[in-house]
This record gives sequence, structure tokens and C-alpha cells, in this order.
Amino acid sequence: MPLIKHPKIESLEQHVSESLKQQLSDEQLFSFADFDEAEVERTGLSNYSYWGSTLRAFAHNRLAMLLLLVMLLIVIFTFIQPYLPGQFDAFLVSNNEMGLPLRNQPPDSVHWLGTNSIGQDLWAQLWSGTRTSLFIGICVAFIEAFVGILMGVMWGYLRKLDFIFTEIYNVLDNIPTTIVLILVSFILRPGVGTIIFAMSITGWIGMARFVRNQVLIIRDRDYNVASRCLGTSTWRIIMKNLLPYLVSVIMLRMALSIPGAIGSEVFITYIGLGLPATIPSLGNLINRGRELMMSPSLRYQLIYPTIILSIVTVSFYIVGNAFSDAADPKNHL
Repeated sequence: MPLIKHPKIESLEQHVSESLKQQLSDEQLFSFADFDEAEVERTGLSNYSYWGSTLRAFAHNRLAMLLLLVMLLIVIFTFIQPYLPGQFDAFLVSNNEMGLPLRNQPPDSVHWLGTNSIGQDLWAQLWSGTRTSLFIGICVAFIEAFVGILMGVMWGYLRKLDFIFTEIYNVLDNIPTTIVLILVSFILRPGVGTIIFAMSITGWIGMARFVRNQVLIIRDRDYNVASRCLGTSTWRIIMKNLLPYLVSVIMLRMALSIPGAIGSEVFITYIGLGLPATIPSLGNLINRGRELMMSPSLRYQLIYPTIILSIVTVSFYIVGNAFSDAADPKNHL
């Protein structure tokens, strides 16, 4: 039912409207807003930075920052240690006054960590072995990441390749990694390249399957469907839409691959198929120390490399988890 206004109310509204029109001119009632291009640019941009937000979130984790600092110091020191004054060569055999090797010399002011069973300085051997093991771990991690990410993205995004990659995965995954490491180390000439090759043959499978599962989750989301409808190339969708979303999980897998590769090197050397004795590594040092474990006065030869191995392994694990959490876009809201 329509409302009927009282005649007095209508006359009052007309009087107020006429009085307002008299007070305000047409220019005051209707005026164009001035266009300011600088103001438009300022309001159209955002100061948000993904990597800046990631680093700020990571910096709030004090334990991860401390372990990252320790890890960086260890990596840097392994490379500068041979050039510091008063350092022994890792392969030099120290002799006593009678010309005999200083075998199993306890720590002193000259040999800070003592000597091994053939008279080599254990301090120099420790850092040379750490350098070798870190090199192996980093190389294996990057190879696994490159091959695993490439195969995993194609496996998850390109449906035509799903059957092929699934069959390859089923075949390789059913072969125990330990068997592959032992066979390759036994067939090929022992060395750093052989160890890296043996670990990389099947090491990428876990990364590929992990990336494939993540790609399947986000492959058919609205922004990817829209990109395909607009004719965006597959390579651009992978690089711009898929991989940035997987940065956090990829970094975590890479951080865990480094201590895993070092642990595999220690295991292969432990069973006698790793690096030759002429190449210092944490695996060689731990294997030699294990043989002297029952002698209380010589247990230091096992303790020192084990401490370095534990620090490196724990540091990479905690730093990798912290960086993964910081890089997760869900934590940037």
C-alpha cells in the first residue's frame, strides 16, 4: 500500500530543497575531480614482496638462524682452513724426532685433535673430510632437485605421460636403494663422481613423486584453467603458476637431501664400498674411528667426525623445516 505524505511535509521538503539550491551554485553541486597520475600509481602498487616476507618470517625463528649461522661458518671454514697459518696438510704424515710416524698421537698444542693411525693430523683430516662430504651432499641434492622437479611437473601436469612415468616409478622404486649404491660402487671405480652418480640414479624418484602429487592438487584450479583457456603455453603455466606454489616444499626436500646424501656416503664407506682411503671424508673418518672404538684412549678419532656429522645433519634439517614454513604462501596472509 503506497504511503501518502501530509501536505505540510511536502511543502516543507520543497522549501528546504529550494533554499539549498539557492545557497549552492551549479559548479559547487557538480564539479569534475582532478586527475593525478602520481596518486593513481601510488595507490595501484603494493609494497608486498614474497621473498622479503619469507626472509622476515624466517628471521623470527632464532634457533634456525643460529643453526644457519653455524652451518655457514662450517662451510666457509672447510674451504679457508688449508690456507690458515699453522695448518698441516691432510695427507702429510708427521714424524717424531727419530723419523717414525706419530701414530695415534693424543691431542696437544701442535696437533689439536691428535693424529690417526698413520700419523696424519686429525684436525686437517676432519675438515678435508667435511669438505668432501658437503660437496657430495650438495651435488646430489641439486641433481635430485633438478631431475625430480622436471620429471615430477611433467608427470603431474601432462596427463599423456602419466602412464609412462608411473611404470618407470614402479620399476625403479621396487629396486632397493642400498642395492643400487652397492652395485654401482662395486662396478665403477671408487671416487667422488661414482658416489654422486650412484646416489643420483634413484634419488630423484622421491622428489618426482612428491612434486607430482603436489601438482595434481593445484593443476585444475581456477587460475590454471583460465590460463589454459587464454592460450597460455604449458611451459609458462609450469613456471609461473605451479613452481612458485611449490617453493616451500621443494626447499624442504632439498634441505633434507643433503644430510641424507652424507649419511648414504657414510654407510657406503662403512661397508667398505665407498671412497678410497686416500680421499678424506666423514664416512672414512667414522669408519676408521669405529675400528678404534673399543680403545678408550683412541675414541676421540670417532667422536670428532661424529660431532661434525651430527651438527651438519641437524642444522640442515631444522633450517630446511624453518625455511619451508616461512616460504609457505599460506603463512603470508
